[in-house]
Amino acid sequence: MVKLQQLNTQELDFWPQLESLLAWEASSDTAVQDTVKDILARVKAEGDAAVLEFTQRFDRVNATSMAELEISLERAHAALNRIPKEQREALETAAERVRSYHEHQKQDSWQYTEADGTILGQQITALDRAGLYVPGGKAAYPSSVLMNAIPAKVAGVDELIMVVPTPDGEVNDLVLAAAAIVGVDRIFAIGGAQAVAALAYGTETIPQVDKIVGPGNIYVATAKGMVFGTIGIDMIAGPSEILVVCDGKTNPDWIAMDLFSQAEHDEDAQSILISPDANFLKQVEQAIERLVPTMERQEIIKASLNARGAFIQVKDMAEALEVTNFIAPEHLELSVADPETVAKQVKHAGAIFMGRYTAEALGDYCAGPNHVLPTSRTARFSSPLGVYDFQKRSSLINISEAGAQTLGKVASVLARGESLTAHARSAEYRLK
Repeated sequence: MVKLQQLNTQELDFWPQLESLLAWEASSDTAVQDTVKDILARVKAEGDAAVLEFTQRFDRVNATSMAELEISLERAHAALNRIPKEQREALETAAERVRSYHEHQKQDSWQYTEADGTILGQQITALDRAGLYVPGGKAAYPSSVLMNAIPAKVAGVDELIMVVPTPDGEVNDLVLAAAAIVGVDRIFAIGGAQAVAALAYGTETIPQVDKIVGPGNIYVATAKGMVFGTIGIDMIAGPSEILVVCDGKTNPDWIAMDLFSQAEHDEDAQSILISPDANFLKQVEQAIERLVPTMERQEIIKASLNARGAFIQVKDMAEALEVTNFIAPEHLELSVADPETVAKQVKHAGAIFMGRYTAEALGDYCAGPNHVLPTSRTARFSSPLGVYDFQKRSSLINISEAGAQTLGKVASVLARGESLTAHARSAEYRLK
């Protein structure tokens, strides 16, 4: 039995109910934090030896040296040649679409010259080295490889180091094939907090990176949070979310399956449907009951929908958008008649899927835009992973002799107002 929470904007306590529904505590408990702190400290101090020990302990891998934990690029290409033709073609098609989309995100350096000859501008440079964390073992996430590696390569990152755990020595061919397609430079069969530490601090074998991207479990997420500042990270992601806004004219089975597509991730995933049509909400509810028994991951779907799923009835589409912007969802489906017009009124969303035929699942794999998206309402202030996450901006300032006469006086006044005499005199020395 699936029973999603029923909310109605006309209820007096609607907004508190909505806040309660959305509430998610992403931080790890003290035991996890203590474990991660110990792992980080040991890897920082002991390097390869600690990484090897933790990999032997947590992943039950019998390697006796770090050399045994490096997966050769030849092995990745062999996996690419070994997987079924249909899978290879799908991976290559998805990679090409993701690459094409991200090519449009590249930023160029720029500058301009003022009347007195002063030159101001911005110089764009790529990170030297990035680390890509990929979940491993029985879980196969080749799409994660594509989405994290391709924007880095498009940005011009010189070297991309991939880490993937191989519990009990289990290596996933699809993941290695994806790595071969995107051109990962080195691959290590390590995971967990020890992999994050190795990338963040560097070891005798694994070079220090400038930024770590990619999803992981609570130990990986906690480690990423702790090393931030030493290196950059993409984000600390919460459970997956989908918000569907529908005018009641889409096939209810389609909507039910779209809600399932996030609910099947895990029990904490969140699926919400907003509509002004009460009868349509009932039709989707009936579709859910009919379709859940056909799903392989039905127990996870049921747990997710019962714990965090909801139907929200609104007065009209204007109110639907008000609620949508408050939720700031990771994935937003606008299953409505004129999605382009409606999308212009969306202020906060990780990705906006427009129209009745745009299933969110297409965005996960092959539409082109990145599937690494802000969760837990962070779309209010953050964006999807992209080329810009692997590029830096340096300000360019070249003050002419004439410009120094004008700006030097301005700087002098402001510096003396802040009692920073050396600042003032530094500017004044250049005055004629």
